[in-house]
Amino acid sequence: MRRLARPLLLAGIAVAVLGLSKAHAAAHGYDFTASSRFAWSLAYIGLLGAAAYGAGLPELPRSRRSAALTAAASTGAAALAISVLQLVVGSALLPRFVVFGAPMLLVPFAVATSGLARMGRARDGQRDRVVAVVGPEEGANLTRELDALPERPAILSWVLRPEEAVAEGDHRPLIDVVGATGATAVVLDRTALADESIVAQAAQLHESGVRIRTLSLFYDQWLAKLPVSELERIALLFDIGELHRARYGRIKRVLDTVGAATGAVVLAAVLPLVLVGNRLGNKGPLFYRQTRVGKGGTEFEILKFRTMTPSGTGAGATRWTAEDDPRITPFGAWLRRSHLDELPQVLNILRGDLSVVGPRPEQPQYVEELEAKIPFYRLRHLVRPGLTGWAQVKYPYGASEGDAFEKLQYEFYYLRHQGLGLDLRITGRTLRSVLGRGGR
Repeated sequence: MRRLARPLLLAGIAVAVLGLSKAHAAAHGYDFTASSRFAWSLAYIGLLGAAAYGAGLPELPRSRRSAALTAAASTGAAALAISVLQLVVGSALLPRFVVFGAPMLLVPFAVATSGLARMGRARDGQRDRVVAVVGPEEGANLTRELDALPERPAILSWVLRPEEAVAEGDHRPLIDVVGATGATAVVLDRTALADESIVAQAAQLHESGVRIRTLSLFYDQWLAKLPVSELERIALLFDIGELHRARYGRIKRVLDTVGAATGAVVLAAVLPLVLVGNRLGNKGPLFYRQTRVGKGGTEFEILKFRTMTPSGTGAGATRWTAEDDPRITPFGAWLRRSHLDELPQVLNILRGDLSVVGPRPEQPQYVEELEAKIPFYRLRHLVRPGLTGWAQVKYPYGASEGDAFEKLQYEFYYLRHQGLGLDLRITGRTLRSVLGRGGR
């Protein structure tokens, strides 16, 4: 149900716009498909779809009222955007019957598809009941991760330490616990996998339809990250898109260039606004430059609009930036909330320092520290760093070494699954975050 909700909403948008357009053409005696309005109808469908996704429809609303308000806001924004465009070009690209009729039809339909998504979430939450054979620390980690926002909802029904799951005679603890909890999946850590009696019980459960997963595979499929305890073991056991698939790397670079060129136009448009704001409420240099580590360990200067006092952005200001850092000026805080401070990085993308999607680049001193503590940390430098990334959309604001270590688990997931599909998914979630929840 949950996976069906989004395609249904997109199909509803297309039917509403095309149906209203066809009805208007029939009433006014012109051929819709032969007119320029057909192309603009397709553009309006795309705009409504993008607005719905950016607002979180149909998945995010938690109630019917929230879905209705969200749908009204997103469809209204799309209608307003196409109306403004028509004023700018001085032509009726689409009839008002279509521009304003589509939102009226789509609000109740969006509420219905949102309800379908909520029903799917309720079923998902009960579908996967997990028994984990792991150590106490990993059990606590799994509980915390599954209580947050996993990619695939599940309930941790029971945690068994490996020594507790060992079979003795007719006593088979793992099978007993799975039977008592009605678990649908079993997770085994390295210690559990090394015990023949535990593996034998898992094999019997597998034959009865229970899913069996290693700890790293469970993290990958349910949590969309790789576990800290497994990073070193599996760091070399997967292909990396940019490194092992040349065609993907070339297509990604072309898309990066097109996206950055579009962003450069936006940068030119907002530059006067930022200049005035900087002059009034953020006196000092307009841009902030900082050395970061890029692909292959090559250093480059990242470019941003400055958001801190000049004394907080010099060469000596190397400490981690906190979310409510006192060095951030009021105008700088607004730049961060709106994400406009990141906009100059489109120039880094055009130069080839950055990609649109990839691991965020860190400062050299942090890289040196983390490489000394994490043997395969340098693996993230095999790909071009990004303006946004999987760690950024999955993990809250990070401002410490521990946060960097946590984010690395998501970055390794990105390296393992790097491809155009995941890049588009990350870009979409980033847009949703910027439009829906503000910045950090």
